[in-house]
Amino acid sequence: MKTNRLLAALSLAFAATGVAFAQNATVAKADADRLAAIAQANLAEIAAGKIAVEKSANPDVKAFAQKMIDDHTTGLDDTKKVAAAKNITLPTAPDAAHQKMAAELQKLSGTEFDKAYIKQGGVADHAKVHAKLKKDMTGAKDADIKALATKLEPIVAEHGDMAKKLQESLK
Repeated sequence: MKTNRLLAALSLAFAATGVAFAQNATVAKADADRLAAIAQANLAEIAAGKIAVEKSANPDVKAFAQKMIDDHTTGLDDTKKVAAAKNITLPTAPDAAHQKMAAELQKLSGTEFDKAYIKQGGVADHAKVHAKLKKDMTGAKDADIKALATKLEPIVAEHGDMAKKLQESLK
């Protein structure tokens, strides 16, 4: 009798594990792509922020860049946790467009650098990512991906607002 209960309990445990694996394997491609895009945005902001911390002489730009590194590293860590749970492979480096932007930023210095970094990495990129996150909040089918987008959206909105104010001060 005890053996039958133990076997039944083990069977349920293995069945539950199997269901969990099946759920992880069935994340819609659109949701996996959403998660990869979130990772890509974080990677790009971290890379651009590192360049700005190194190159800018403006303390406000440096502070903004450090905040981008810190906040987007946390965002990337959160994204990696969701991806690991869903068995989704994420990009590990910025995409070609952001690599090109980084190369262009490396060629600039002084106020010219600060304006370009804030315009592209601050205002433009955060506006694009914010719009995508808002779509992800309603369009994602996976609850964890939807929750991640919901968590990151106000942070990205704040970054965009900060960048706009900083852009105004650089004129």
